[in-house]
Amino acid sequence: MGHQLLCDSVYEGCNHISIMRKNIANWGNYPVIESDERQFTFKEQLSPLVKGAKKFIPRGNGRCYGDASLEDETISTLKYNKALAFDTKNGVFKCESGMLLEEVLEIIVPKGWFLPVTPGTKYITIGGAVGSDVHGKNHHVDGSFSNHIVEMELMLADGSLMVCSPVVHPDLFEATCGGMGLTGVITTVTFNLKKIETAYIKQKQIKAKNLEEIIELFEKYKDATYSVAWIDCLKKGKGFGRSILILGEHATIEDLPAAKKANPLYLKPKGKIPFPFTLPSWVLNQFTISVFNFLYYGKNFKRVIDNVVPYEPFFYPLDVVQNWNRGYGKKGFVQYQFVLPLEAKQGLVDILKKISDKGLASFLAVLKVFGKQDSLISFPKEGYTLALDIPIRDGLFEFLDELDQIVLQYGGRLYMSKDARMRPYVLEAGYPRLDEFKSIVKKYNPDHKIKSIQSDRLRLTSK
Repeated sequence: MGHQLLCDSVYEGCNHISIMRKNIANWGNYPVIESDERQFTFKEQLSPLVKGAKKFIPRGNGRCYGDASLEDETISTLKYNKALAFDTKNGVFKCESGMLLEEVLEIIVPKGWFLPVTPGTKYITIGGAVGSDVHGKNHHVDGSFSNHIVEMELMLADGSLMVCSPVVHPDLFEATCGGMGLTGVITTVTFNLKKIETAYIKQKQIKAKNLEEIIELFEKYKDATYSVAWIDCLKKGKGFGRSILILGEHATIEDLPAAKKANPLYLKPKGKIPFPFTLPSWVLNQFTISVFNFLYYGKNFKRVIDNVVPYEPFFYPLDVVQNWNRGYGKKGFVQYQFVLPLEAKQGLVDILKKISDKGLASFLAVLKVFGKQDSLISFPKEGYTLALDIPIRDGLFEFLDELDQIVLQYGGRLYMSKDARMRPYVLEAGYPRLDEFKSIVKKYNPDHKIKSIQSDRLRLTSK
């Protein structure tokens, strides 16, 4: 279906505001829906959009995986993306919610600052980072993104503006961090940054022969600032759960080779590799994933590799490939991410065994450790979190229902930002303060004017 551009007669011309009927999907390309997408550039244009919409969800760059930012009407923040203030002495940054992490990094890194927390892509908006309360490889040390927010401003469902923070309207603040956009349209966010000397990471990679060893390594290197592991989900026998642990610290000037010391905060721009077309679904199967896993694990000839790398390949290894999600086929894929308590290691074993036996493995099986966090609706809590990208195929959702039971059995929960099919009772069992969250959403969004396909499916905005 072609895009149809409609001008709202309330405004003069179509320079900054438009309504476009288009097909939209999030990063997993499942589901795909038609939506009236509204865009704005200036804050004064937002209130008429909010008041004029029947039901809508705010939407950033669509890099969540399921149906969280999908609705028949959406308000896009992508053109509302200006930097507003940057305290270069104390490392405090303020911007509009549609600004991408990439755009923030281009400003702050040359001045010796870095994001306090970042997920595995720099192509999400700041508003999306708040709505999903994103975590990174350093959650066990620095928590999630919400831990570093000074304050933020939202436009509520009635078109009014409200500032909130951990101490000002804390209920609104808590329900917005990880609340998937249901409390209002985030307009501005002010947050603290992390001081750095260089644009490089001192990296250590360690091969683990099985799941037991990777858990031991996580414990051994628990004081590392950044840690993440890739896991081979298909390997059985003695190599079950074989992994590569990747650790990182922000490199100092002394860590750099002489050629890099003259301009330590500068990185030479690199081109991106295009993924030109969507692969046929049959390309991804147990055999091809097994081959990939064999090659990926075998690429490290040494058990331990130490080197210094630019921050981009360390934090955003897949961002170099444009539209890499096309590799999962026309049906799309889901990312299944859960967290289990630290003491529930057997749950990891049970889930990985079921995945291996079923042959529904993932190219990207990523294991991380969360530190302590007790939030209203945010996903992280102390424990191990595993994320799996799995192509859509017959029987997949029924299989994931089985995995849900194991997650709940061991006291875990799923990540709403990655969800496209969770049942309401799974959410209720995993989030003990869910009723409190619903009541706060009802307070600031009383008629559930702000809602999504996901929020209705999970009965957050429907009975």
